[in-house]
Amino acid sequence: MDSILIIIAISLAIASIINIILTKFSISHIVGYIITGTVISNLFDFNGSANLSSLELIGEFGIVFLMFTIGLEMSFTKLKKLRKIIFINGFFQVVVSSIIIFLIAFYLVKLDTTSAIIIALAFSLSSTAIVVTYLKRSKDIVTPYGEKTVAILIFQDLAVIPILLLIGFLAKEGLSVADVLLKTSVYACLVIVFMFTLGKKIIEWLLHFSSRARMEEMFLGSVLTIVLGASLLAHEMGFTYSLGAFIAGMIIAESQFHVKVESDIASYKDLLLGAFFFSIGTKIDVLYFLHHLHLVAAVLISAMLVKAIVVYFLIKHESNKSDSIKSAFALCQVGEFSFAIFALATNQNLLSQELGGFLILVTVLSMIITPFMVNNIYKLAALFVTEFFESDKITPVVIDHHTVICGFDTLGRIVAQELQKKNKKFLIISDNLQHVLVARNRGYNAYFGHLDKQPVLESLKVELSSNIILTVNSIRNIKIICESVLDYYPEANLIVKINSLDEKEALADLAIRSFVHAQHETAMLLVKHSEINDELQTSSKPLVSS
Repeated sequence: MDSILIIIAISLAIASIINIILTKFSISHIVGYIITGTVISNLFDFNGSANLSSLELIGEFGIVFLMFTIGLEMSFTKLKKLRKIIFINGFFQVVVSSIIIFLIAFYLVKLDTTSAIIIALAFSLSSTAIVVTYLKRSKDIVTPYGEKTVAILIFQDLAVIPILLLIGFLAKEGLSVADVLLKTSVYACLVIVFMFTLGKKIIEWLLHFSSRARMEEMFLGSVLTIVLGASLLAHEMGFTYSLGAFIAGMIIAESQFHVKVESDIASYKDLLLGAFFFSIGTKIDVLYFLHHLHLVAAVLISAMLVKAIVVYFLIKHESNKSDSIKSAFALCQVGEFSFAIFALATNQNLLSQELGGFLILVTVLSMIITPFMVNNIYKLAALFVTEFFESDKITPVVIDHHTVICGFDTLGRIVAQELQKKNKKFLIISDNLQHVLVARNRGYNAYFGHLDKQPVLESLKVELSSNIILTVNSIRNIKIICESVLDYYPEANLIVKINSLDEKEALADLAIRSFVHAQHETAMLLVKHSEINDELQTSSKPLVSS
């Protein structure tokens, strides 16, 4: 027992330190858990041969909770609204990518049919966890390429269930492909019908009963009971644990409890996912990885090229070259669900231990390089197409005595309208691409970028500007931008909107020319309009004769 506690304590410490370091480089915590598993495996001489069945079982339920939360986002209303983008683009991406990769694996690499099918299906999936996180953080999720990327990722998440089911049936000897497909379809329909009839009533009753008790622990216990119960039911009927959890999530997504359930389960999902990726890390042979890095990289690059080309032409059919290229870069990697597929296939003896370990290494390498790709997606796209809204890529503008408007939310739009009425020259810079596109549609010179970067300051000719108006709300962002602008051009005429005197004090050490106190100016306008109304009322009163 003491040794187990020591391993757990060291694992948590190593994982914390590694993830803190990786966060600095915007690398996913998934990589941190994998590295921790590899370090612990070599430190305690697991070597992938120790009995880690308990850890792998816990890790498998990490995938269960991940599928449950995906189910929570897959309400029928959402699927119906995006059905064309999801089921057409997503379907063709998975199918075409799988077919091409299968042909390469079967005819060129000379793998058997079962191994080629599993590899093709696994490599067709991308990383939902990393890509969606980036799209939300960068606000690219509302851009055309972001919407198309998310739609394809949604279909891929849905496709995980039949892929896992297919692997489960392939493991049963004596069944032909036709029998596997038939049994998969029939049994899946039976489970779905049961879950959406009697199962739905049980789930709704349990959540309603526990919520009326007004006890957080009882509500959370009900959610865990639903997830585990649905998973065990699906497993007893011959399916994976994930199927039951996914369907349970879809049922709750249609109820009034979906927001609370998702927030309550988030921390447990992340913890169990950490255990899953930790168990994956324990199977990695570092020396084998280093000696065969060229083969691992070659397989990964081949898979990424196939997926990128498929996605590019799929999106290009109905969109522009820029969106197609960015979507291709965003979806070309191998995703985290490939770990689950390869782990399950290896455990079911559908893949040899050596091949399964090799494929896991390919996926690990993909997870390591993916954050660097998605975080620099505009720079990568700029290698193939000119991005008109990238201020750090454009040729410096030919302009002087102009106003630079930083931010294009409501206030920024009003400022732009007023400057246009006065025939003043101005440029707009925003880190919200949707706002940039809106400004461009209105005929303004707007650029995507961050005003705290020197290439952006140079491109917008800040040193020749007459004013720089900051309309952003975050005091932290205001301070960062002002410091960068003044470092670049100390004579810059900064005009900053503040909401309180505390914010003014926080910026007191900076040479800001003008502060506009939003509350004070609003109060002055209210008083001014009040005085005007008083004058109008006085002038409209009839004279009283004596």
